[in-house]
Amino acid sequence: MQIRGIGSGEFERYATTLETAFGSHVTEAELQQERSVAEIERCLVALAGDEMVGGAAAASFILTVPGAEVPAAGVTGVGVLPTHRRRGVNSALMRRQLDDVHAGPEPVAILYASEGGIYGRYGYGLASYMCSMDIEAERTAFLPGFRAQGVVELLERDRALADFLPVHEAVRRTRPGMLALDDRWMAYRFGETHHGEERKLFFAAHRSGRGIDGYAVYQVKHDWHIERRNELAVEDVQALTAQAYAELWRYLFDVDLMDRITAWNRPSDEPLLHRLQEPDRLRLRLGDGLWVRLVDLPAALRARRYAVPGSIAFRVEDGFCPWNEGTYRLEGGPDGAECRPTGAEPELALSAAELGACYLGGMGFRALARAGRVRELRPGALERADAMFAWDPAPWCSFMF
Repeated sequence: MQIRGIGSGEFERYATTLETAFGSHVTEAELQQERSVAEIERCLVALAGDEMVGGAAAASFILTVPGAEVPAAGVTGVGVLPTHRRRGVNSALMRRQLDDVHAGPEPVAILYASEGGIYGRYGYGLASYMCSMDIEAERTAFLPGFRAQGVVELLERDRALADFLPVHEAVRRTRPGMLALDDRWMAYRFGETHHGEERKLFFAAHRSGRGIDGYAVYQVKHDWHIERRNELAVEDVQALTAQAYAELWRYLFDVDLMDRITAWNRPSDEPLLHRLQEPDRLRLRLGDGLWVRLVDLPAALRARRYAVPGSIAFRVEDGFCPWNEGTYRLEGGPDGAECRPTGAEPELALSAAELGACYLGGMGFRALARAGRVRELRPGALERADAMFAWDPAPWCSFMF
């Protein structure tokens, strides 16, 4: 099995291989969309003889982490043809990819997992959750006291993408797990083609005295057969203030002729839980979100900030990236951090996957210890680690790349 990069003339063949691995057929529109963001030099392919049998790619992102931001490798498009599964192809791709990331400037790698069981063995830890919702329009009443103060207007796509980008950039700096987007990624994020299918999006801007301070992107799915079941499917909602956020959702809930409002990727600390008279009607379902892999462990831990000053020594096991193995002393607080190898006795023992899970501040060391995944070697270490790593708001990545 040979693992190598691809040439620019091989992209269509490469994309076709990956779509086949996911049980789909690539379209010309989808090829153009993927080309618009693809970093050819970061596309890897697995070859059996001359046949492409799998692939993996990475995108160069800036990831918001607690109190800071870091460059991150956004792992995407990982797939193996069904004719070559269970032969170590994916492991070979991950081996090459993480070696490449380690040789570069990105201390962390991130991904969304099609199957969570695959990526834990490569040192990725589940670092955030996301929620889906499905609410009947007639059950969306807010608690008393809400009053609109701004206006919502619909914009054409090109203008909307330009006006929404500054809002997204301001919001993403406040929440761990969010990614910096530019014009190219905004166009991809809200593309008119999604998984090979055409989609018609609506772009709603919230305007107040400060200008555009929030947006919602959605589409309408019509079903007029026998019993009307029209659905408003929310793609994204972002806002700079709690007021703008509430007004955008009130707009979405009140669109005429809709029977259901759905969303598939919302934060685990969704504010609507505290706005609705009947929060149970949201039918929130918790699922796994962003997975984080610390590729350069000390550099990654130095990059973020910590809620309270503290110091802790931990022993790390990392069979897939052995350069991370060892005992480290982390000293950090709100103003910065240091992380170095140490000869001191460790206070916690865990693997790189557990550190990745706790990295964005959304998972607790004590919770992982109750699941048998972290060992406390000195009393009080778990509580101290949780106090240092915890962060508000909860981590969330609004963009499934």
